[in-house]
Amino acid sequence: MQMVDRVPDWVTPVAWIYIALSVAAAAWIALDVRRDRRRHASVASELVWVASGLYLGPFAVPLHRRRGRDDATTSAAVAGLPGGGASAVAHLVGVPLVLLSGLTIAGIDLWVMIIVIGIIAMLLLFAYERAATPAGAATTGPGRAAVAAVVTVLAFDVGMGGWMLLLHVTEYMPPATEGSFWFLMQVGIILGLVTGYPAVRWLQRQRLAATPAV
Repeated sequence: MQMVDRVPDWVTPVAWIYIALSVAAAAWIALDVRRDRRRHASVASELVWVASGLYLGPFAVPLHRRRGRDDATTSAAVAGLPGGGASAVAHLVGVPLVLLSGLTIAGIDLWVMIIVIGIIAMLLLFAYERAATPAGAATTGPGRAAVAAVVTVLAFDVGMGGWMLLLHVTEYMPPATEGSFWFLMQVGIILGLVTGYPAVRWLQRQRLAATPAV
């Protein structure tokens, strides 16, 4: 990205520590769900919980211990995790893809990143909705899964995309090769959870989305 890196030096060690803890958390959850007594209703739900470690870091472990092993299918604490997981994976795939392609809009690759990440997240959420919804349920149709994916990602982008734009405007967006970049993207995903929550709850009330990942 064509901008000055104004991120304070102390952010770098904090970023790498949090990234390391995030990888460890995702690995712990992956090992935990592989145990027979810890299995979830679907593989899709298990992947959502593993992905939660990539942005919630160490906070994902107690959340999984409390909510990932019970039947709290309407729990507010886990309602947005599929969207968060889709966003996390979309960043890991989309950012390198955009950088390698060299594509820009008005000379800035940020706009392309936001679009590409959004498209990938929608596709991942669509796949989750189709895989996580029990056969015969009211939400099995591809049309409803598509609505859930689009609405969720757009709501998430208010927080995630808004955060990226704020970093861009204030010149606090570090290069994607820096650990601080990925840490700040983790912060953005958490903000996306906040802005996306009302939409997720609305989709659930309208029976347009699968229940949270349990």
